[in-house]
Amino acid sequence: MDKNTVIGIVLIVAMMIGFSYLNRPSEEELAAQAKQRKLDSIAYVQKSAKEDAARENRIAKIKTQKSNEVSNALTVFHQDSAIQNKEYTIENNLLKVIISSKGGMLKKVNLKKYYAQDSLPLNLWNNDKEFGLKFYAQNKNVNTADLYFTPTSSEIHQVVSDKAKSINLRLNYSANQYIEFTYTLSPDSYKVGYDIKVVGLENIIPRRTVNLDFYWKGKLSQYEKSASFENRYTGLYYKFDKDDVDYLSMSSDDKEVLETPVKWIAFKQQFFSSALIGNKAFTGVEVTSKTLVDSKTQKTDYLKEVGAIAALPYEGKNIETYDMDFYFGPNHYLTLKKYGEKEDLELTKLINLGWSMVSWFNRWVVIYLFNWLEGFIANYGIIILILTLLVKLVLFPLTWKSYVSSAKMRLVKPQIDEISKKYPGKDKAMEKQKATMALYKKAGINPMGGCLPMLLQMPILIALFYFFPSSIELRGQSFLWATDLSSYDSIMSLPFTIPFYGNHVSLFCLLMTVVNILYMRMNNKNQAQNDQMKGMQTMMYFMPIMFLFIFNNYSAGLSYYYFISTLITVLQTIIIRKTINDDKILARIEENSKRKVVKKSKFQERIEKLQKQAAQQQANKKK
Repeated sequence: MDKNTVIGIVLIVAMMIGFSYLNRPSEEELAAQAKQRKLDSIAYVQKSAKEDAARENRIAKIKTQKSNEVSNALTVFHQDSAIQNKEYTIENNLLKVIISSKGGMLKKVNLKKYYAQDSLPLNLWNNDKEFGLKFYAQNKNVNTADLYFTPTSSEIHQVVSDKAKSINLRLNYSANQYIEFTYTLSPDSYKVGYDIKVVGLENIIPRRTVNLDFYWKGKLSQYEKSASFENRYTGLYYKFDKDDVDYLSMSSDDKEVLETPVKWIAFKQQFFSSALIGNKAFTGVEVTSKTLVDSKTQKTDYLKEVGAIAALPYEGKNIETYDMDFYFGPNHYLTLKKYGEKEDLELTKLINLGWSMVSWFNRWVVIYLFNWLEGFIANYGIIILILTLLVKLVLFPLTWKSYVSSAKMRLVKPQIDEISKKYPGKDKAMEKQKATMALYKKAGINPMGGCLPMLLQMPILIALFYFFPSSIELRGQSFLWATDLSSYDSIMSLPFTIPFYGNHVSLFCLLMTVVNILYMRMNNKNQAQNDQMKGMQTMMYFMPIMFLFIFNNYSAGLSYYYFISTLITVLQTIIIRKTINDDKILARIEENSKRKVVKKSKFQERIEKLQKQAAQQQANKKK
């Protein structure tokens, strides 16, 4: 730093200090500002107090309205408000279902073979969810969730072993007038039968009533390590009757009124789902979803708040029945297929396996291969390794051709440069392209030879991108330092959060990035070099860095697969380079060049004809 620069910096600093000093407020102005701040603070406190009071009034009104509705419902069904809540249990080897007399609702559904990420029991249904019937009776609003049901038997705890068992709960108006909820559980089943029977209420429910509103709502808890990542796979799904599966937005609040009948509605999370399946399709369905994860801190007590309302047709008969089933279980492809194949329910679409061809590859190749391997291999890290080796083995012939094609392109680079010198400028682009293609043909080079293997690999890479984060088989499975292959493998927690990266370091993701950069460096050395290619190669180095940010929060199994896959590709490249002799390839190119030119195909003739027409049109424009 020279003398003039130092003087300049000192003068700038001095000017800034002097400007600040000359423009400082006077004592009167400081006093006025302090007074105004005090007045603003008082006004803010008064405004906050008014808002708090208004909020409390609204809450009080809601509570009063709710209390009035409950009181009205109690008078309709002649219930004693002092009735105590009781619980009834039914369980098999997969589920433990607790039912409350309050509302006759499910209070808790425990999946016995699974645990939450904090090692606590996984209760797929809890106190944050409720359902029931809403209707008018004797000019009063009735919500069955507010009323107490009584069991038809004294058995409080039932264990299902060899045959299905049921719990019947009744909301009594009189001995022969009631609403009955029946829950049925079979052995080895994730399905809970749920039947509603309305008996003898045709004179209690108004004759003009055409529907009873069945509602189902709740907050979805976090079960996995990363709330933000699990939230991407959490939402409300539904299947139209005799049509496809759809879902509400998973990234923002959403609401839909479905005019087409719906066969099932599901509260779907990354690895588990609670689905309500109707024996008859639901009509007049309204579904809602609200995201509860804080967009900045990514912290939450719940992931989403979801709900559905369906109109159950009411004809005013002495007995009205509505048969349904709940599915409480894992998003395991073969399990969902078993429960959904009888009526073509397509429950397997609760698992996001990608689009079209990608989904097909996952459903018919990856899943069955994966499940076949786990039949005799217990370690899922080894299973992923074997899966990777099999994929690489199938694609090896294409990888070999790709390398040979790239080597040929590199070896004819001097001749390509000569053609570029012979046909300079944009006006001779057609001649340049024609001469280049003729050279490729004489040398036996397929310009697409290096791209074809990558194009064929892309659907597989994309398919596995969808498969691993959705694969419940990996959940809780450890390998090397990764304690859970379905989530990120953190080896270091950061004291701060890096945007788009997170607050931890995933080692498999880091290894994947390093190996990708190494592979690109090796691959670039085997490519023909020019200014345009150098620029593209520089841009290609940004891709691994981008993947570092994308995959840091993804499944460790996915990063591990990409790491192993790229590492095998690097090893293949090294082996192929040692096997292939450039001199022999060059000799073969020269031999091909001396041969008689092969007759042009009709396709080539049409291409050349189009090129000539384009060149003629450009020439005419210049005239």
